[in-house]
Amino acid sequence: MQGIHPATYLFAARALRDFGDGFVAILLPVYLLALGFSSLQVGVIATASLFGSALLTIAIGFLGARHDLRGLLLAAASLMVASGVAMSMINDYALLLVVAFAGTINPSAGSVSVFVPLEHAVLTREVASVERTRMFARYSLVGALASAVGALAAALPDLMTRLALGHLAAIKLMFVLYAVVGILGGLLYARIPSRPASRESDKTTALGPSRAIVLKLAALFSLDAFAGGFVVQSLLALWLFERFNLSLFEAGVFFFWTGVLSAFSFPVAAWLSKRVGLINTMVFTHIPSSIALALAAFAPSLPLVLVLLLIRAALSQMDVPTRSSYVMAVVTEAERAAAASFTSVPRSLAAAASPALAGALFAASYRASPLLICAGLKITYDLLLLLQFRHLKPPEEC
Repeated sequence: MQGIHPATYLFAARALRDFGDGFVAILLPVYLLALGFSSLQVGVIATASLFGSALLTIAIGFLGARHDLRGLLLAAASLMVASGVAMSMINDYALLLVVAFAGTINPSAGSVSVFVPLEHAVLTREVASVERTRMFARYSLVGALASAVGALAAALPDLMTRLALGHLAAIKLMFVLYAVVGILGGLLYARIPSRPASRESDKTTALGPSRAIVLKLAALFSLDAFAGGFVVQSLLALWLFERFNLSLFEAGVFFFWTGVLSAFSFPVAAWLSKRVGLINTMVFTHIPSSIALALAAFAPSLPLVLVLLLIRAALSQMDVPTRSSYVMAVVTEAERAAAASFTSVPRSLAAAASPALAGALFAASYRASPLLICAGLKITYDLLLLLQFRHLKPPEEC
């Protein structure tokens, strides 16, 4: 066991966590609707979850530079366990809001999570600069494939009902499974070598010479995340449920394939970034994906909608490993945990605002509007990112 690279434990823990997020993102709206709540209330729950995640990530930004990263990951895994147990036991809306706000329930089934800045910092310290983007691509690939399998697992409640188990009880068992996943992830984090913060890091601020770069990136990432919040996976599933009456099984299969396409786009992104650069890869794959999303809003039939959303899935996440790699490349080593956190925080905060707005639009029967708003804002973000950062290159591109 001593010869296993620490990144291997992180990859395995990421896989487990994204497996849990994969089925929770689809089951969350179904669960809340089954409890008698409205589309607007589903959106508010998603907002509370993302906003709480943002506040936790802010705290991680300050703690990551001064505390052992392994200990912080173990604490996050414990919170995941508590979140799953609480969701399986609570039916009251006010209490569900509290759990969503204080826990790790992720309606996006993506990289908006308190775990992310910690894992980024650990991964970056374990690899050389020339391998960084490839490592982040593998890290994202593992997570996306696991999330895809998790989406398939969202169909398990339908299968359980055939065994005379109530539908609501079956969904509650899935939240228990989410807690079990948190326990297993914690066991993997415990295998990461402990590296207490040095005295030098205690004397430094969380962000120093790279502050201006990080803040500018954070502002742009917040725009991207605000746009993405209109179509987080829970709300996209809700849109498909309400417009086309998809079953849990059909939704699970669809999101499985979107996850697979996203997963295999990550190594393509790493390959492409070596040829055209990180920023160009982020921008020129993102814009076509947003166009596909906008077209899906107007598509008249389910097959055409699914094709357009699959095209979007194949392109929209190629900026994930490249974005992570770029942030880690343009800051100093001492700033990496804080930079990962401070660029994740606005993503979480901005993404937290839009699900409630999307829920209100759904409730008012403006079901296509969230998709169109998302597409328009994301294209704006891409153009601004290209304008502001095309000349600031990471060391391997200089």
